[in-house]
Amino acid sequence: MGYKRNQKNTLLKIILVSIAILLSLLFLKVLIFSSEKHAEETVREFYAYEQKGEFSSSWELFHSNMKQKFSKGHYIQDRAHVFMNHFGVDSFTFTLGKPEKLNSWRMSEEGSVIKPAYKIIVIQTFEGKYGKFDIEQDVYVGQEKGKWRILWDYNK
Repeated sequence: MGYKRNQKNTLLKIILVSIAILLSLLFLKVLIFSSEKHAEETVREFYAYEQKGEFSSSWELFHSNMKQKFSKGHYIQDRAHVFMNHFGVDSFTFTLGKPEKLNSWRMSEEGSVIKPAYKIIVIQTFEGKYGKFDIEQDVYVGQEKGKWRILWDYNK
């Protein structure tokens, strides 16, 4: 009789452990999917601001490492000048590639390590005085103070 009870207890333990493992894996998958979606939404928000010429708002989505490269005023003036004046366009369309998770990444050789990061290919399509053309750029997203922030690649 004790043998059958032991067998039932062992079987119950195996089932409970299996359920716990499955729930943990499901939670991990949801967490990863959620991070990926938040990173992608940050990139989408950034380029929606850029598309409308709201460069002040897009600059706010930069990681602090990027903000060290451009003062807000310089960025706003430079972006508007290059895209609107030089390219002769009012706006652009954009598409995002599938986010690729990177365990760690650096914005530049001397930059700090960003863990984790996502790489998302962005294609901007312009129609201006030089005709229709695309700019493809790898855009990186890393967390800073609990928020996903935009980074560009300056590695050589």
